Amino acid sequence: MGEALKLPIIDLSSPDRFSTADSIRQACIEYGFFYLVNHGVEEEILGRIFDESRKFFSLPLEHKMSLVRKEHRGYTPLYAENLDPSSPSKGDSKESFYIGPLEGTHSNLNQWPSEEVLPSWRSTMDLFYKKVLYAGSRLIHLIALALKLDEDFFEKVGASDIPTAFLRLIHYPGELDSSGEEIYGASAHSDYGMITLLATDGVPGLQQVCREKFKEPRVWEDVPSIKGAFIVNIGDMMERWTNCLFRSTLHRVMPTGQERYSAAFFLDPNNSCVVECLESCCSESCPPR
Repeated sequence: MGEALKLPIIDLSSPDRFSTADSIRQACIEYGFFYLVNHGVEEEILGRIFDESRKFFSLPLEHKMSLVRKEHRGYTPLYAENLDPSSPSKGDSKESFYIGPLEGTHSNLNQWPSEEVLPSWRSTMDLFYKKVLYAGSRLIHLIALALKLDEDFFEKVGASDIPTAFLRLIHYPGELDSSGEEIYGASAHSDYGMITLLATDGVPGLQQVCREKFKEPRVWEDVPSIKGAFIVNIGDMMERWTNCLFRSTLHRVMPTGQERYSAAFFLDPNNSCVVECLESCCSESCPPR
């Protein structure tokens, strides 16, 4: 168990946008992680998300496998992924369900459980997806200000006018048969995209971050959950976009013997957006990488 990390808390409803942007800038440079509060997703909706998630992951495996992941949508079973290629683990001790964009040409690729089995599933996911997408879009405006850009910069370059966003529901079982093998809930990795907004059910998951990902030995720090807050982190694409000014931090989840649910929302640009080092993040002493 690592030391607890005291991450900055960003208030999305603050009227002082430039001060908030400055706080985001510092958080992204120093940690690559921060908490987001007053984001507009009510606790009642967060509760419903985890209730529906529990119902789905409690279904028989045969039923869940009928929705096995295709085109990055659908169910991924226990141990099917290992996010750290260097790890000897047989796979991460989690199962998950992906939901892709709800609108656009590929929205029909989403898979949905039967309404007879889970009558409130689709409507709940639809509502949560749209609310987090709106919160993420507001946050992207502040990130633009944090990078000394126009507030609508990412819209103008085609990143957030029609973003690509995926919701991933995750279930970490409580009791595991490790057979003496080291098991990770989610092995060490960094996210690949722009930003990730994570909601948790409050169960400690030892979500740990390693700020210096290229140094050995790695030093892991715990990120406690804050009721109702999203945990936001920067992805590899945003790190490259900012010429490595903002950091995409290595992180992992360790099993604690307690069942745990979370919902990760990956907000990325649309596929046609060109990503190149931002001028505001480059100089003679720090040229584009």
